[in-house]
Amino acid sequence: MIDSHDMKKAKTISFYSLFIVLSLLLSACGIGLVQPTTTTLTTLPPAAPTQIPTTTEIPPTPEPTSAPIPPSVWIDPRLPESILQNLGDLPSLLQVTNKEEALLSLTIDTEDAVSTWIYALAAPFATVTDDISMESLVGFWQENDEFPARVLVMPPAIFDSLKARFGNPLGDIHPLAEGNLLNYCQTHQGAWAIVPFEKLEPQWKVISVDGISPIQKAFLPENYPLSVRIGWDEAFRAVTEAEYELADDAIRSVPVTNRQADKLTTVILTGVTAMTRATAKEMELYGVLSPAASIGELMREADIAHVSNEVPFSSNCPPPQWQQEVDLVFCSDDKYIDLMLEIGTDVVELTGDHFSDYGPEAMVHTLEMYDEEGWSYYGGGSDINEARLPLKITHNGNKIAFLGCNAKAPGYATASETNPGALHCDLDEMVNTIQSLKDEGYQVIFTFQHQEIYRWQPTEDLIADFRIVSDAGATIVSGSQAHQPHMLEFYGDSLIHYGLGNLFFDQLGWFEDTNKAFLDRHVFYDGKYLGVELITVQFFNWSTPTLMTPEARAAMLERLFAESGLTK
Repeated sequence: MIDSHDMKKAKTISFYSLFIVLSLLLSACGIGLVQPTTTTLTTLPPAAPTQIPTTTEIPPTPEPTSAPIPPSVWIDPRLPESILQNLGDLPSLLQVTNKEEALLSLTIDTEDAVSTWIYALAAPFATVTDDISMESLVGFWQENDEFPARVLVMPPAIFDSLKARFGNPLGDIHPLAEGNLLNYCQTHQGAWAIVPFEKLEPQWKVISVDGISPIQKAFLPENYPLSVRIGWDEAFRAVTEAEYELADDAIRSVPVTNRQADKLTTVILTGVTAMTRATAKEMELYGVLSPAASIGELMREADIAHVSNEVPFSSNCPPPQWQQEVDLVFCSDDKYIDLMLEIGTDVVELTGDHFSDYGPEAMVHTLEMYDEEGWSYYGGGSDINEARLPLKITHNGNKIAFLGCNAKAPGYATASETNPGALHCDLDEMVNTIQSLKDEGYQVIFTFQHQEIYRWQPTEDLIADFRIVSDAGATIVSGSQAHQPHMLEFYGDSLIHYGLGNLFFDQLGWFEDTNKAFLDRHVFYDGKYLGVELITVQFFNWSTPTLMTPEARAAMLERLFAESGLTK
């Protein structure tokens, strides 16, 4: 039996046991049984949420892919030099020197061409022949038949292309590097060449083949035999599509052709026009457009047709007479401008002696008529500031500038601060203007109104002045003053033609050669001057220049070359 004292003792022990257990539990939770104290509360950042581990999927490592390896390519060393230079050392082409090691070969005479290269049959400039037939060329090649040239040289591409068509040549025909063609033909009597179109130079004369010439605007390459097709040799080894595309994309840097019609510009320069006196009388009798009957189409075809019209239009111009016995004061009826329209005039030269014959009012009236037609003019103007301005034209990418002046006594050239007229020559000023135009990238055509000499050989003073502007950098220097043809020369980098003769003026029979004249058709391509075609005309009346017969033309060219010292 347990008495009350023992029961109290037991309760006390139980209480202390419970207290000890609770203390241990609270201590384990970090809570002490101590008296509360005053505590400064601070805000604690919330605890970061507990991250629940997840399973991360690692993508598989892709299989390594290799870029297409450029295929080995053999570049035919016979290809035109421009193409070889263009290809250069392309990183996308693995070029090899041995054709047997190549998977692809870029060569000539392929069916699927990436480029077609045009060539011109060319002779030294002082050559009378204008045209040959393809039949005669093939006859010279295959049978050594009679041909205008004794020797024919050409670059390897066109040589091997023609050899594939016609067999080994029996005539004196052989390949020669492009850069040696001109010198070879100039130093070997009777030698002609076949020249890449873009490599033509003014010292060449281009010979048409069956009437087709690549320097003419009407040229159609599909009808022309002197061309080479360039592309991949069809006998290449197996290549992947990716390899082929890599190589094919690389050779797309090769020009499609070396003759693009949209890079070609033709300019026709003419001599004296004066629609007055007997010329005007015949225009009244036979029709205002009658003088254009023979040359109209040819003139209209030019991209830039130049006319040096010396005579002003005047609303009170009297009816024309066959001759003027007393004075030489000229004018043209306003309706005569239709002749200039008929021949496709684009540019009018104002340097002529007679521009001021009917006074300032007629000159201003004439300029207004030109403005109304949309024609550009130079070498004169409404005042001296306008007269000094060069005429700048950009056509098909070719930058061409016209500049001119009157080198006679100042009385012929009346342009001043207050007066219209022709520009008197200040050659120092002209030289500075030419050099500035050259710095701007222009090919300069300079035309002179100068001394009128009735023979082929000009005076020493005239030659000296023409050469001054040539030395300044003019590409072409042409005499607009001459009433008969004069000599020409290649002087430095310029072509100088000292006088062309009349275009529309009444000097038939005045002197031996006043019934003859030149129209000079100049050819520019891709910013380069390629040369000139000499068009020959003859007068049988007082007004109409007529294209010469082949016999008359041959005689005139022979005379020109002899007078110019170009024949051997």
